[in-house]
Amino acid sequence: MDIQAPVEVVFAAFTDWAAQDQWMVGTTVDIVQGDGRSVGSELSAFTGKHLGFPLGFVDTMTITRWEPPYRVDVLHTGRFVRGTGVMEVLALTDGRSRFLWSEDLDLPLGIVGKVGWPVARPAFMAGVNHSLRKLGALVEQGMLPKAPKP
Repeated sequence: MDIQAPVEVVFAAFTDWAAQDQWMVGTTVDIVQGDGRSVGSELSAFTGKHLGFPLGFVDTMTITRWEPPYRVDVLHTGRFVRGTGVMEVLALTDGRSRFLWSEDLDLPLGIVGKVGWPVARPAFMAGVNHSLRKLGALVEQGMLPKAPKP
């Protein structure tokens, strides 16, 4: 996803964990240990809906690499989501940036997960792509943080 903003701005926006609910479909993120801006910090993301009760899943993560304003790696440690994730920002010309987000996840639910993933993948990817487009639009409109918080 190319974004018309410098790397520092994009990095500050996607690592503002509390603001992820503004762009990531159905997800809220909380810092549960540490400052959320260093190796060893722990995050908890709930993806789903609250319908008088939570309908969804919790994704717990530990930051394993923190290299502002270019890269954050996480280790997913939850019961449902396990594996690694990498979020990177590359500088392009004219003050633009490219945001790259990759995940290497273990499919949950054993054989059901392996069989179900090809069916669920298109909807999952549509949600990810929508989220990335929204992140880019909010950054370009100046609606997400423009500088890292101290």
